[in-house]
Amino acid sequence: MIDGISYFELSWSILSTIGLVTFFISLMVMGIVKFSRFSMIPLIVSAACAIANGLCYYAFYSDYQRNSRAIAAGFADVFWFIQDAGLSMYSYQILMKILHRKQKRIFLILFWLCMLVIFACRVAILVTRVLEIKYPAQRAVLQPRVNRLHMAYFITLAMVETISAYFLLRRFTVARRASVAVNAPAEGIFVFLSRSAEIRLATLCPIGIARAITYSYQNTLQEATSTANQMDRFLYTLECLYPIIIIVDLLASKLASSQAGLTLSNTEKNRFQSYGLGLSPTRISTRFSARLSSSKFSPSYRNSARELNVAPDVRMPTPSRVNFARHKPSYST
Repeated sequence: MIDGISYFELSWSILSTIGLVTFFISLMVMGIVKFSRFSMIPLIVSAACAIANGLCYYAFYSDYQRNSRAIAAGFADVFWFIQDAGLSMYSYQILMKILHRKQKRIFLILFWLCMLVIFACRVAILVTRVLEIKYPAQRAVLQPRVNRLHMAYFITLAMVETISAYFLLRRFTVARRASVAVNAPAEGIFVFLSRSAEIRLATLCPIGIARAITYSYQNTLQEATSTANQMDRFLYTLECLYPIIIIVDLLASKLASSQAGLTLSNTEKNRFQSYGLGLSPTRISTRFSARLSSSKFSPSYRNSARELNVAPDVRMPTPSRVNFARHKPSYST
């Protein structure tokens, strides 16, 4: 240890603990929402956060051999890349399910171009930091290079989330208007998803832009020695807490989906009961319900009529002549 600073006297230990806690919370949530690509994202991001910050202490605050510290710094940058890029994969997974044709192609091109830039910046940062640890005499030259690379890195991260949020909000707005037009009971889920995308846009984008500014004032290896450096550490803490937002999003999505499904089920049940039959829609065959408005049953539908205990020669009322919401239908022979 340098200057006798223990692990839990530094902020990196707290950040690593945050990642460890959110990792176990993600495991518990996975038992509720079930295993999926969506529920895996906070799990992986949290694990990367815990490992990266632990390795940061080993690489930059310990007195081990330079080669060991350089290797630890390299792995720390790898896990930081997984953490930073992994946060944007949540929106990516959603968009892969709802975008089609031209919009999907445009999004894929923009997203992976930005990811390629992010990966290239992180690799350059990794190499520069390894050289900075192995050759301390060149620190005055290498540290400004790391700062400039971080500026490009964080700005591109903000661009990725902005692009994802744009497509999410656009798609959910169209879906919400469609649900309002048909008076669909699932309208609430689109409202929730739109607000969720707005929250992601309002958190990751400012964090990425602000970190691009604050990290440019970094003068030493991973040390918060100025107000700007401390602000950067605060912003990174918010990023470490971001998996909590994804976890809440997963739980709320499941709740909204369950409520929408229950509302839809009750609505369909009420609509069918308005016919006065008092039967569940699942007991009616598709062929019978398709001809419910016909004046007579054809011979091919006599079996369906027997299932409902209705005489085959009974004439069903025409829906256009009956207000099902207010009157019970009267059957005439």
